[in-house]
Amino acid sequence: MARLADYYLVVTYDLDKREGEGQGRILQRFPEKDWEDSPFPQGVELFCQPSGWQLVPERQPASFFVAVLTDINSDRHYCACFTFWEGLDNPQLKKAEAGEVDEADDELTVVQPAQVFAPKSLVLVSRLDHTEVFRNCLGLIYTVHVDGLTVPMETVVGNLLTCVIPIAGGSQRTITLGAGDRQVIQTPIDDALPVSGSTVAQLFRQLGIVNVLCLFCAALTEHKILFLSSSYQRLTDACRGLLAIMFPLKYSFTYVPILPGKLLEVLSTPTPFIIGVNSFFRSETQELLDVIIADLDGGTVTIPECVHISLLPEPLLQQTQTLLSMVLDPELEVADHAFPPLSTQPSALKIQDKEIRGVFLWLFARLFQGYRWCLHIIRIHPEPVIRFHKAAFLGQRSLTEDDFLMKVLDGMAFAGFVSERGPPYRAADLFDDLVANHVERIRQEETCPHKVMNHVKELAEQLFKNENPYPVVAMHKVQRPSENSQNSAQSQTPFPMLDEVTVELFIDHAAAKLKTAPPVVKAELKSMVPSGPPLGDTVDRNGNVMANSARRLEVVRNCITYIFENKMLEAKKLMPAVLRALKGRAARVCLTQELNQHVLQNRAVLDDQQFDYIVRMMNCTLQDCSHIDEHGIAAALLPLVTAFCRKMGAGITQFAYSCVQDHMVWATMQFWEAMFYSDVQNHIRALYLETEEGDQSPNLLNRVSLLLASEQSRLWPTLSKEMQTERVQKEESTVFSQAIHYANRMSYLLLPLDTSKNRLLRSTGLVDVESVSNSYVTNSIAGSMAESYDTESGFEDAESSDVANSVVRFINRFVDKVCNESGVTNEHLKALHTMIPDIVQMHIETLDAVHRESKRLPPIQKPKLLRPTLLPGEELVMEGMRVHLIPDGREEAMGLMGGPPLLPAEGAIFLTTYRLIFKGTPNDPLVGEQVVTRSFPIASLTKEKRISVSLPMDQFIQEGLQLRSCTFQLMKIAFDEEVASDLAEVFRKHMHKLRYPPHVQGTFAFTVGQSGKMVVEHKTKDKNQSLKTLSKNLVKSAKRTIGRQYVTRKKYSPPTWENRSSFQSELDEDEISVSEEVDQSSLTLSSTMRSSDRQTMSNVVERACCRDYQRLGLGTLSNSLTRSKNEPFRISTVNRMYTVCRSYPGLLIVPQSIPDMTIQRICRCYRQNRFPVVCWRNPRTKGVLLRSAGLHAKGVVGFFKSPNTPASGPSQADSISLEQEKYLQAIISSMPSYSESSGRNTLSGFTSTHMSTSDSSDKLRQPKIGALMKQVMGAKEEAPATFSRGGKWGSIRGSGRLSAYNPDVGTRLAGKESPQPNGGPSEALFLRQQKAYLYIIGDKAQLKGGKQDSFQQWEVVPIEVCDVRQVKNSFKKLMKACVPSSSTSEPNMRFLRCLEESEWIALLHRVLQVSVLVVELLDSGSSVMVSLEDGWDVTTQVVSLVQLLSDPYYRTFDGFRLLVEKEWLSFGHRFSHRGAQTLGSQNSGFTPVFLQFLDCVHQIHLQFPMEFEFSQYYLKFLAYHYVSNRFRTFLLDSDYERIELGVLYEEKGERKSPQVCKSVWDYIDRLNEKTPVFYNYMFSLRTRRWRVLRPYTFNSNLKVWDFYMEETLSEGPSYDWELRGWQERVAEETLDKADSGGPKSQRRIVWPCYDSLSKVVPDAITKLLQDLQSLEAELGQTSEKWKDTWDKMKAAQRTECKLESKPSFSSSLLMASNLSHHRRSQGVYLQESGVGSSINLAMDHEASATSTPVAGRPSTSTLYSQFQSTESENRSFEGILYKKGALLKPWKPRWFVLDKTKHQLRYYESRQDKECKGVIELAEVESVIPGTPTMGAPKNIEEKAFFDLKTTKRVYNFCAKDSMSAQQWMDSVQSCLSDA
Repeated sequence: MARLADYYLVVTYDLDKREGEGQGRILQRFPEKDWEDSPFPQGVELFCQPSGWQLVPERQPASFFVAVLTDINSDRHYCACFTFWEGLDNPQLKKAEAGEVDEADDELTVVQPAQVFAPKSLVLVSRLDHTEVFRNCLGLIYTVHVDGLTVPMETVVGNLLTCVIPIAGGSQRTITLGAGDRQVIQTPIDDALPVSGSTVAQLFRQLGIVNVLCLFCAALTEHKILFLSSSYQRLTDACRGLLAIMFPLKYSFTYVPILPGKLLEVLSTPTPFIIGVNSFFRSETQELLDVIIADLDGGTVTIPECVHISLLPEPLLQQTQTLLSMVLDPELEVADHAFPPLSTQPSALKIQDKEIRGVFLWLFARLFQGYRWCLHIIRIHPEPVIRFHKAAFLGQRSLTEDDFLMKVLDGMAFAGFVSERGPPYRAADLFDDLVANHVERIRQEETCPHKVMNHVKELAEQLFKNENPYPVVAMHKVQRPSENSQNSAQSQTPFPMLDEVTVELFIDHAAAKLKTAPPVVKAELKSMVPSGPPLGDTVDRNGNVMANSARRLEVVRNCITYIFENKMLEAKKLMPAVLRALKGRAARVCLTQELNQHVLQNRAVLDDQQFDYIVRMMNCTLQDCSHIDEHGIAAALLPLVTAFCRKMGAGITQFAYSCVQDHMVWATMQFWEAMFYSDVQNHIRALYLETEEGDQSPNLLNRVSLLLASEQSRLWPTLSKEMQTERVQKEESTVFSQAIHYANRMSYLLLPLDTSKNRLLRSTGLVDVESVSNSYVTNSIAGSMAESYDTESGFEDAESSDVANSVVRFINRFVDKVCNESGVTNEHLKALHTMIPDIVQMHIETLDAVHRESKRLPPIQKPKLLRPTLLPGEELVMEGMRVHLIPDGREEAMGLMGGPPLLPAEGAIFLTTYRLIFKGTPNDPLVGEQVVTRSFPIASLTKEKRISVSLPMDQFIQEGLQLRSCTFQLMKIAFDEEVASDLAEVFRKHMHKLRYPPHVQGTFAFTVGQSGKMVVEHKTKDKNQSLKTLSKNLVKSAKRTIGRQYVTRKKYSPPTWENRSSFQSELDEDEISVSEEVDQSSLTLSSTMRSSDRQTMSNVVERACCRDYQRLGLGTLSNSLTRSKNEPFRISTVNRMYTVCRSYPGLLIVPQSIPDMTIQRICRCYRQNRFPVVCWRNPRTKGVLLRSAGLHAKGVVGFFKSPNTPASGPSQADSISLEQEKYLQAIISSMPSYSESSGRNTLSGFTSTHMSTSDSSDKLRQPKIGALMKQVMGAKEEAPATFSRGGKWGSIRGSGRLSAYNPDVGTRLAGKESPQPNGGPSEALFLRQQKAYLYIIGDKAQLKGGKQDSFQQWEVVPIEVCDVRQVKNSFKKLMKACVPSSSTSEPNMRFLRCLEESEWIALLHRVLQVSVLVVELLDSGSSVMVSLEDGWDVTTQVVSLVQLLSDPYYRTFDGFRLLVEKEWLSFGHRFSHRGAQTLGSQNSGFTPVFLQFLDCVHQIHLQFPMEFEFSQYYLKFLAYHYVSNRFRTFLLDSDYERIELGVLYEEKGERKSPQVCKSVWDYIDRLNEKTPVFYNYMFSLRTRRWRVLRPYTFNSNLKVWDFYMEETLSEGPSYDWELRGWQERVAEETLDKADSGGPKSQRRIVWPCYDSLSKVVPDAITKLLQDLQSLEAELGQTSEKWKDTWDKMKAAQRTECKLESKPSFSSSLLMASNLSHHRRSQGVYLQESGVGSSINLAMDHEASATSTPVAGRPSTSTLYSQFQSTESENRSFEGILYKKGALLKPWKPRWFVLDKTKHQLRYYESRQDKECKGVIELAEVESVIPGTPTMGAPKNIEEKAFFDLKTTKRVYNFCAKDSMSAQQWMDSVQSCLSDA
């Protein structure tokens, strides 16, 4: 029974304390003495008027609300406040009359009302929450006062204070206060269930489902919640509603449903709270950063950014929302039905309220199901002490990852839940019943909402019944004040003071009566609380049902059996499978059970090998345990690690625990506590159980413990005092002995074997996880608090360096915690504290002995280190160090994509002068015989970082290195423990030294064969002296010629090798700038060189460039004296001393009309002085391709108009600008189309140029250029740039099309009209249809603000180029995508996503797109100048690609080599700088511009496989070796640097050692003679020679190059052929050694990533050629070169094909080459050439299908070269002709034979000679024209006897014996050409 009301008081406005804010004071209070059981709560007057006490001018209606106060014992007091308003005379006016007003009191200026109203509150304070009863009682008192009823007020109050009612039990009590009233009070049946009325339903109506669920989760996860409303009663109801749905958890933080305005600072408390505040104070809640604000009136919930609410786990959240909407809005479900049911009204509010609570009860039953199985009973007497095993609960529910449940279980509410509901013997309620008896039903129904709804309705019925057990009785009779009395406010008298004595008498009387009354004994129904069904073992965390497969468990069992039976070989074979199986939980549990069976009397002694295996398995098992050990694996292993041991001699034993310490779980306080409690529980159970059960599951034991505890609790009251104390003591000593035991156990696992190392503690810091979670701090602040907690825990202190101390401190903290919780006395605790340091010290001493012994153990047998094969000249810098090669993110090697796991592998890493090589064998014994090799050139190392690796096989964490190479290789190595760490450091230093030599002469290409001493000076005298002198003299004479006074900026001296790095930076900009006054005459070749060097100048002339210029007819040096002036271009020697531009070659092609003086002036306008020079000419349209750098910033504008005056004065600038225009004009004038059209911009000129290009396909192609132009210039959308247009250029802004520059170039080129707004044709059409003669491809960024006059013949195409930085970053990302460092399952890190983010393909697309545009422009007859950046990166890429696409010659071996030598090497692409080859360029990083070019060639090759003589492998070979530094070809930044070092011409000199190639080209040539690997069998020489390629460039057409992805672990990269051959020999030898007993199988397994596919599965042609060679060898014939064989075969097929003339083959070949997009044109070619017979088809198809790198050797002979027949047929015309030799060689007579069949002109020494001296392919002949005699021609021969034969490669000068025979020869050759 309890009092209905504890206190009654009247609070009124305090007139005396009116200064500042108004206050209330208690007028009267009954009873005046405090009750003993509930003291009077302080501060009630604040809560009566939460918004503040104020006087108001008008009377307000009476109000009522209930506030809740919480006292210090966390008991709640309900304060019902009934407030009405009383009139009183205005105190301000009184003051004024009395004359007491200060001068400063300005309030009088406002008109003051005569009467004001003050609030007065009647307050009831009670511990019961009966809102309606309180409202009625206080209303009655007010009615008695207002209506002036005859009942004395004292009686009413006295009756109210003495009324006593039951708390629960469901009874009804009728009360009356003696004023003719009557009320029925209904008590709930069970007071454990909250009473909610309709508050929950109301809350959902106000805020909605999602918002309330949000608040619900926030309250459970301890966030701060603030309700706002303008109604006080609603605030109270909302808070009550929120608490009701949290049942069975109880809210234990600050709970203030109505917070008075004066106490608002409470809101900044750091602890969680639920508080309600009047909306009046909304503005003051705005700056709260971590408070969730729920506005009840507006229906919103505002969550601050910094607060993260963990929501319910799915699918619970979704199911709960569905159920709630079915309760609140039943119509939603049938809203779409055609015939909705007639009545789907939601239930009444009261019922709805219970249904919602039913949903939440159901939710909690699902969340907490099985919680009783995870309770640990650690004390039964005197009070049960119960702990919850959180980790086990989460593990069994598979919810370890769930944020919400983790936080709830860590929260205070759940701690209360455990202590309240944990005891097994107590009264049970609805929730206990639900969670024990309805779990199965819930599990079955959870997917069917309607069944769940029925269940919820049943629960709702029980909840409703709890609050309203009887039908409502209409017995209420409550007085209300009459209407008129409320209104007639004037007549009201003030509320009377009560007579205190009378009231007190009432109270005393009642108290005396209560004392005499017999006590009401209500029997508490205690019982054993049911536990419900145990948690089923749910599926493994990753859903790995696989993990449970019986096969795996079988493997684990077998392996353990083998180990204990000492069958070590068997065990070793199974080991990898076991370690893989142990990833699954079932296998780990199985392991612990199996090991348990081998322990006898707590001990199992093993030998070394057994011990080793067992430890490895334990480590593997523990490796996947989380720190809380949710599956209890570590717990099961804990007794085992102290049982397994090995004897180490002299009475020393090593236990397994010393080898399994490196796991997080041992340093986690939570784990130790859970372990301790479960052990204590077992011992306590043993105390009370006479018979010990057999081996039972932990679940069952838990059940037994709970039963026992319940039984003991029931018996406790019946025991005698002695028995009771005895039991308490027994239990305490049990706990105490366990604490000592655990102190020992913890020291075992926390003290490292080598205590000086202090490893474990440092790495984990032994942080106490619990210390944060159970503190009274909200999650929003926990972060900042956590740091301070950790520092308190003392593991970060400096002193903690001493292992022993830190372990002692950790154990002490543990002991303190568990002993306090389990009620150990202080004496015992002190005893423990003194024991712990001794335990630790003792253990350290034992460990030291073990450590000493373990060092003496013989080392484990490790695999033998294999030595790598080295190249000739390659030397070891460091001997092999034993390492493990760890798998990276590539799955193939790990066996995840099929095949065995080749990695991790154990072996050694070798550092040589050239490479970094790993060679070893896989750890997996199933592939242990295979050799794994991974290597890359040291020069390609791009990143090295230290990593720490824990090997699955090993118990230690090792230091390792991750080395990344730009040959798309990655090595993750972990040093074996036998490698000392200083040795690893030495290795790193050596590696850095080799990677970044101080100068390029330190690279492998220079040091090769110099006995590893890194010699930089060449000590031996160089035989090739003349080359050296040439290079020295070139530099010297350059200095001499320039003369000191003319050097304008800085004296240039070649630096010594030591300070080479500073030299590097000087090279970045040209230091020497020649001023114009230099006397040109002093610069001729003859004057600058001594005669001894003059002959070596022929070397310069023979450079690739010159050969190419002669082939293209751009000029020759040989006949420069007699050359006719009408040739448009000449070879200029202005740069032969590299003074004009140091990064250009010595000989350049410039317009004939431009003198060298001009060039020296023009070059300054361009960056790095790289002025425009011609590099290629289209033989058909005679358009030329020029290259240059971009203009200097101030030169840009001068390009179009006279620039801003520079410092040197306007005249000079103007002249340079004019000369520049003159230069461009000279180029335009050289074009035949320009001279033909003669007129400037006439239409006729335009058409004539078009008609002159006879190719009909041009007409079809024209519109394409426009489209291309749009794409190229407008690839990105951006705001229109400020390029002003002079009628030609500009952006069509209105159209809103793709590009910022959407110029009408495209439409003009396409010959289309520019669109007009009105749709009519444009007027300017006729003016503008002339296409430009010269297009300048320039950088968009530079070309802003230029003007162009509309009559110039050139046009600028602004494009966006990819910056070098972009390429660098893109490449880094590409490497990470293709060779990831670790495997990841994140969707954002997938290969394709990473590839896309690298933007590499997009960059290729840009380069190819621009190149195709230039090709189109050149093909349409214009010339193009590519003028981008510094002219050595993107410019080089574009120019090379354009030539490759336009000119078939460059698609042959010779041509491609020439292209690279000319455009990349001679024109100064900065290979050393971009490849970061030396110390100086280390910081610039690796930028693979050349690789990008090769990738573009690869893309074109893929689309046109029949157009290239070389194979894809050739491109990969170059891509590998351009960064490998094995050859000197790709070193240094320009010809100037190469001459300076004397390496430019040495390749032609004698070689020191024949096996060391200095040039990559020589190497390729040699290889080509031996093997067809570089040759492309699909290459077909065309009869119709000239073919321009136009590849598709869209991203979707570009493929990732397999060079980036492929790997051959059997032999390492296949690009160093010497190594490859050696490996093949070794393989053959091992095959021969194999026993020849059984029959040998011809089959073998081919693994991706291990075998080299091209070798194991060669394409058909290579295979046939190999077979042929081996057959010839067997038959003892001299084997023919593969190329000859191949040519014979092709020739034979061609003749066959011609005889049969079946075009069908060609069409089937078409199907074979999978190139639908070029089908049309290829069809034409194929039918003309008639390639192929069926054999050929099969082979060609094979070559394309396997896409293996097959290749071959270039041949100048055509396909008929080996065609044998009688001589008479072959020789159609023959005779003697004089032939002029190559450059600087004399005329010689030769016997010439013109062969129509083979279509060639052959020549021999004499007529009898059978050995052909040379062949001129007629296919390559362009024209035969009468010639002129040149120097050294035969004397006395008439001039007409000379004639010239011009081929694509060079011009041959012939001389016949007279003009007649000359004419005959010319006619014969001409007829051959026309026949073809």
